[in-house]
Amino acid sequence: MPKESYIVGLDIGTSQVRAVQAKQDPESGAFSIIGASEVPSNGMRRGVLVDIEEAVSCISNALERLERMTGIPVGSSNVSIGGNHISSINSHGVIAVSRADGEITENDIIRCIDASQAISIPQNKEVLHVFPKNFTLDGQTGIKDPLGMSGIRLEVDTLIVQAGLPYIKNLTRAVMQSGLTMDDLVLSPCAAAEAVLSKRQKELGVCLVDLGAGTTSLAVYEEGDLLHTSVVPVGGMHITNDIAIGLRSSIETAEKVKLQFGQADVKSVPKDQEIDLSKIDSTEQQSTSRHYVVEILEARLEEIFALVNNELKKISRDGKLPAGIVLTGGGAKLSGVVEFAKKQLRLPCSLGRPENIKTIIDRVDDPSFATAVGLVLWGGKFGSAGGQVNLTGYMKKLLSNESVAKLRKWFKSFLP
Repeated sequence: MPKESYIVGLDIGTSQVRAVQAKQDPESGAFSIIGASEVPSNGMRRGVLVDIEEAVSCISNALERLERMTGIPVGSSNVSIGGNHISSINSHGVIAVSRADGEITENDIIRCIDASQAISIPQNKEVLHVFPKNFTLDGQTGIKDPLGMSGIRLEVDTLIVQAGLPYIKNLTRAVMQSGLTMDDLVLSPCAAAEAVLSKRQKELGVCLVDLGAGTTSLAVYEEGDLLHTSVVPVGGMHITNDIAIGLRSSIETAEKVKLQFGQADVKSVPKDQEIDLSKIDSTEQQSTSRHYVVEILEARLEEIFALVNNELKKISRDGKLPAGIVLTGGGAKLSGVVEFAKKQLRLPCSLGRPENIKTIIDRVDDPSFATAVGLVLWGGKFGSAGGQVNLTGYMKKLLSNESVAKLRKWFKSFLP
């Protein structure tokens, strides 16, 4: 009987650390979530680790709660990475097909994608993902999977996602000090897309916008491929800071005001409605206008969506994505933000929640858990539990082991 396998997703965010564990059915291969935990995050700023000891403590706490819930020890996980050190560039690779009969093999596809990485990369950067988009075989374009086809010249267009090497090392160190081994390091909006976006949305053209606490990250898909990704260094925490400055109150009070009275549309709030801050925090004695609070909030949201629209303009997709915008992350739960984004970006807009997931845990059906759930699905699709030749998680492992495979083949040639 096949052995049950478990996959863990660890989303280390600016405000929260979320961990999700899923069990894979040995027959159908489907995942069901059996545990989830969420603890306040320390040691992170704008999606980047700034204090290893505090981060290790938070990660350990989240894993301890997860293990207590499921009764299953956690040894490894897929981990998310974010921050504005992330960048992406388009590249192109060309090779000659190796076989005499011209049939495209797995090795040809690997070599072609590897050739697309022959670009100048800064010393402080490292390739995080290589997303193959389209293959061209002897001038025939638009091929998604050339395996088994025949030709002489194979080309590929790829999107290469790079991350700052020091940030990768620090995050890896924090995870390892928590007693975990890292199965894969995944860009957070790409992980969230696995949980939130449908295949049809990716085909039509869609932009996933993850409204986090410290950053807002986005991933644009078209014709089933990742077209662009970016991280904007502004998030929900900046809204809280603005409210705290405007009300001259503590951060804790400002956060409660944002969650209880926040609204993205200032026109929907009566000008005479008052907020009694003493009911929120006993140390506060003042009251303020809700209209004033919403004006502050709306101004910061305008900035965030203006930055998102600038990223869409870079790839000439502003106002041109049929499946529109899908909002996820903790900031997406703010009242009226979906309608606000629709007006600002001139596109259809919806709230993205993890879908097609079996679970008895209510909290997982929440936009803030999209990345953690997506990490589990990523592990099942591209990790040891599954995978395809032309996709990133599996491809990274193949590329890293290619020289080992060649060496093994060379030794076998000497055997009788």
